[in-house]
This record gives sequence, structure tokens and C-alpha cells, in this order.
Amino acid sequence: MTIFLLDQENDAFPPPRLADPSGLLAVGGDLSVTRLVAAYSSGIFPWSSEGQPVLWWSPDPRLVLYPAALKISKSLGRAIKRRPFAMRSDTAFGEVITACATVKRKGAEGTWITAEMIEAYGALHQVGLAHSVEAWDGGELAGGLYGVALGRCFFGESMFTRISDAAKMALVYLVRFLVHHRFQLIDCQMTTGNLLRFGAEEIPRRRFLQELAAALAGPTLQGPWRQAFAEVFFASDPD
Repeated sequence: MTIFLLDQENDAFPPPRLADPSGLLAVGGDLSVTRLVAAYSSGIFPWSSEGQPVLWWSPDPRLVLYPAALKISKSLGRAIKRRPFAMRSDTAFGEVITACATVKRKGAEGTWITAEMIEAYGALHQVGLAHSVEAWDGGELAGGLYGVALGRCFFGESMFTRISDAAKMALVYLVRFLVHHRFQLIDCQMTTGNLLRFGAEEIPRRRFLQELAAALAGPTLQGPWRQAFAEVFFASDPD
């Protein structure tokens, strides 16, 4: 199986079906806004460690979460009703992605969110395509997540928590927001037990690419989500 070397001057990607069995498709290139948009639009995402060139992936199967299929455990539902956090969007994107890179996860070592990735997704945020959802405990960031929105698809990148359930609540609020705005698909990329418990499922890459194309045909909710997020949850909260 061939791993493709990307041209620095060309943002095009090889077809995802040519990825190796692990999902690795290509290496090299850069993390410019143009290349990242081209990658996500093609069902491809970057994932590499410090010191490596950029590695581009399109795994088969692909983990997705259909917004309407979200599952919330009874204990999490009860916690949400207590409203322990102030939930916001796009008020601290830089803090969220930095925390995703630095807050330790149980059983995980190191991070793939390098300084180069932080800079690249900061640029995506500046053009209104990368977004954060945040759980605030007073003036402290308790947890959150970030990802990329194109068309009616949200590409989830990473989450973190400093206080129990904060990241999970951020995910619930994100999904309810996406339902309100008629998003069709959340790309979870890699399979984890936590996301499976929320109702995510593995689907073949071919099906994912078909559903992604349909979702990308819709308009992109571009720009800061701060006000739109507040408007959705002003009168009521997800339960």
C-alpha cells in the first residue's frame, strides 16, 4: 500500500480509498486553512506527534454520531439539570485547545495537539470555521471541546475536563445546538468507548463519504457561535 507524499504547492489529496489498513493516507504538506478545509471536505484529517511530519488519515470504519441519536445516561441527565456550569461557545477557543493539549487523560501519554496544530486551528477559528464549547465554573474553565464545522457536518477534534462531567456536558450542549441548526453528522474520527456510550457508531468509509458529501451541500454556519449558542439556550437547557 502506497503512502502519498503531499506537494507543498498543491492542496489536493489522493482518494481516501487509497489509505492503508490503519487509515494512513498521506504525509507532508502544511496545515494552512486552505489545506485543512480541503482535507475535511474529503473525509481526511491530520493526526501526528511532535517531531513527525504531518500525517493525514481516513480510517475505515469511521466513527460518527448522528445528532438526533445522542444518548445521555440518567446520571449525566440529572447532573445537567443541576446546571453546575455556565455553558458558552467561542469565548475562549485558545484556552480550550491548549487545555486539550495539556490536561492529562487517564491512560494517555503525550499529545498530538502540537504547537503547529494549535496555531493552525487558531487560524481556522479566526475565519469562523473552528469552534469551541466551554463549561465554566465561575471564572474557571472546567472543561470543553473544539472542532471544525463545514456545511452541516461538525468534525470533533478533542475535549478535556478538569471537573467531573464538564466535557460530557459540553458535548451534550454542542449536540443540542447542532440539532437546532439541522446538522446531519458529527465526525468522531476514531472509536472510543466514551463516544460509543453517547450513541456514536462505526460506519464504512464509503458510506461516511457519501453522507459527508450530502452534509457539505448545506450552508456553513460560519463565524463566531457565541451569540447563536446563547440564543438557543436562553430560554431552556438540554435535559
